[in-house]
Amino acid sequence: ISCRNPLQSLLSSMKQACEILTRDPEGGAARIPFETFSFLYSYLASIDGEISETETNAFLQEIKEQADKHYGMVLIRHF
Repeated sequence: ISCRNPLQSLLSSMKQACEILTRDPEGGAARIPFETFSFLYSYLASIDGEISETETNAFLQEIKEQADKHYGMVLIRHF
């Protein structure tokens, strides 16, 4: 029996991706463009196979609403 939470694993991966891909200085907000975030999140969720497309789309819509308030940039605190 696996106790792995696929969403928590994915969000941890996304946090690391933001920290790697950001152009913000070390210790900054680790912002990345929504398009980049969306592409990576969708790709990783599809590989995982335990997160439905409906769940993925709903999550990305929430993130997009937050990103739209920050010039199209996703911040780690958004998720």
